[in-house]
Amino acid sequence: MPRIASAKKNMRKTRAATARNRSQRAALRTALKTAKTDSSSATDKAKAVQLLDRAARKGLIHKNAAARQKSKLAKAK
Repeated sequence: MPRIASAKKNMRKTRAATARNRSQRAALRTALKTAKTDSSSATDKAKAVQLLDRAARKGLIHKNAAARQKSKLAKAK
């Protein structure tokens, strides 16, 4: 455990960011799985694209990874 106040604060910030990133990544994965199913609608694919764009903008995933996933979704239509 850290003793210095700034290290304690960094630990709190990291713990919060990790939890936030984990939930956002899980939501993204769920949306992608839903969009890839045969019975998915256009709104499911649009939601997945929106989440991919947001994740890339926030740095959750790399922008090229988001572009690749969006391309795969577009091909599957």
